[in-house]
Amino acid sequence: MTKITLEVAKKLIESAEKEAEKLGVKMVISIVDEGGNLIAKHRMDDAWIASIEISQNKAWTSVALKAPTANLAEATVPNAELYGLTTTNDGKIVVFGGGIPLVKNGKVIGAVGVSGSAVPHDVQVAEAAVKAFENSKVAVG
Repeated sequence: MTKITLEVAKKLIESAEKEAEKLGVKMVISIVDEGGNLIAKHRMDDAWIASIEISQNKAWTSVALKAPTANLAEATVPNAELYGLTTTNDGKIVVFGGGIPLVKNGKVIGAVGVSGSAVPHDVQVAEAAVKAFENSKVAVG
């Protein structure tokens, strides 16, 4: 079975942190497995405390719905198809960018969640972790 190990999670976090440093922002980066269980969480110095939970919830949402959190924004506004989604799952669903699934052989095997800045920065930093994952800079167990 393909899974994300702690070693892999650390490498993804390292790639994301480098991107955050390039942007000059402080982030919290979370990596979860295929069940949404936390593998690793990293809070950069002075990153927002609120981002600790948000980053993990973004990763969880991406695994639970097998989609980037950015894809959910339009569908969850009043009168839209998924309006009210954020009130489910004990409020863990996040519907703005920064959570992206990690896919191997067409299967979601985990996700990254990033929080701590404007949404476009959160997405950019999460994408750095995904790129490291996809470019096989890391070996998946």
